[in-house]
Amino acid sequence: MSPKFSSTMQRIGLNGMGYAVLGSVMFAFGLNVFITPLSLYNGGFMGISQLIRTFLLQVFHLSFGQTDIAGIIYLLINLPLIYLAWTMGKNFFVRSIITILIQTAALTLIPIPIHPIIEDYLTACIIGGIIAGTGSGLILRGGSSGGGQDILGLYFTKKFHSFSVGKMSLIINILVYGICLAMFNIEIVIYSLIYGVVYSIACDRVHIQNINMSVIIFTKKEGIPQAIMQQTGRGVTNWDGAGAYTNEHSSVLFVVISKHEVATIKRIVKEIDPNAFMVFNEGCSVSGNFIKRLDP
Repeated sequence: MSPKFSSTMQRIGLNGMGYAVLGSVMFAFGLNVFITPLSLYNGGFMGISQLIRTFLLQVFHLSFGQTDIAGIIYLLINLPLIYLAWTMGKNFFVRSIITILIQTAALTLIPIPIHPIIEDYLTACIIGGIIAGTGSGLILRGGSSGGGQDILGLYFTKKFHSFSVGKMSLIINILVYGICLAMFNIEIVIYSLIYGVVYSIACDRVHIQNINMSVIIFTKKEGIPQAIMQQTGRGVTNWDGAGAYTNEHSSVLFVVISKHEVATIKRIVKEIDPNAFMVFNEGCSVSGNFIKRLDP
């Protein structure tokens, strides 16, 4: 492994933890400030934590003042998933534990307004969903997870190409909001669902490792396929081509990557052939031997 490559990985690791910290605070802010004051519920494991908190408050009449114990409950129910995180790699395991602790602290310390800042339910769901979903996406983008459905989502995404963390969130949300429907009025459930959908869309859009892209490269220089395969581990298809006007020979290269690898591909190509022409297509459907790399 070259010193240049190791240095790049170290920079990415630092940026990854930065994403995790920022994402954790954004998630807690979006949830505590916009969603919880309206008595709406997050999906996933956090939603389960909120339901347990509501059960403790309403059935056992426990009082915790202005402190929201949902974050602490979230930490406790994540403990069984720690082993699953360990099976997905040591770095992911360590980053996930740190992220869960930061997220728990943020959820506990960020105060919940006594009166909603935004009283319109739909507006609050959209704004809260975008902020919280972007936060979760940043956590995943940094190669970490906030626990709960994030760990499960990443695990199944590695197993099934068509899967995503956002889809896992929607599956668990069906369970959570089904319980909400039995406990509360339907208006709470509908707006919580709207929030959950916005949250899932925002999460998947920011989690760029989960977005596939195809790249077509037109070049007259040699060495690009070998450089791409060596530095990214991606396979490259090479076709012989010729310009229709000049009839000059050129190589046409095709490679499928994740969106977060775009900058790496551009750098590799430009270092060898500054005049190369590249076409990027986002959201291509892939079937076959394509490995999703969810680490940064």
